[in-house]
Amino acid sequence: MSEQKQTLQEMCEEFEVTPRTLRYYEYIELLSPEREGRKRLYGPRERARLTLILRGRRFGFSLEEIRQWLELYELEDNQTTQYREWIDLSTRQITELESRKKELDEAITELKRLRSVAEDALAEQQQAG
Repeated sequence: MSEQKQTLQEMCEEFEVTPRTLRYYEYIELLSPEREGRKRLYGPRERARLTLILRGRRFGFSLEEIRQWLELYELEDNQTTQYREWIDLSTRQITELESRKKELDEAITELKRLRSVAEDALAEQQQAG
């Protein structure tokens, strides 16, 4: 099936995205499906690109960062550059995600503490009442 062309609806079903998402990625030139009249047809190249886009989004990369990486990916003759850029990009993103994780851990700890205070106050009210 990967060699066949897929319609917009088939792509949406396979990748669990909305038609609006695919049309937006086309609008910002991350995807370039073939056109037959108004019908969009997605081949293996577009499927691979969408896989990379969705993976990049899951990792928290911006669409512009994904665009830059996809441009490098198209340069088949320059794997060294691809690897170096990917290492730099992924290192920055790992640092960002670790920072966010630390902030989330702190927020969770504080929220649990405040919940505990409220639970204790509620228990005191119920015992007094």
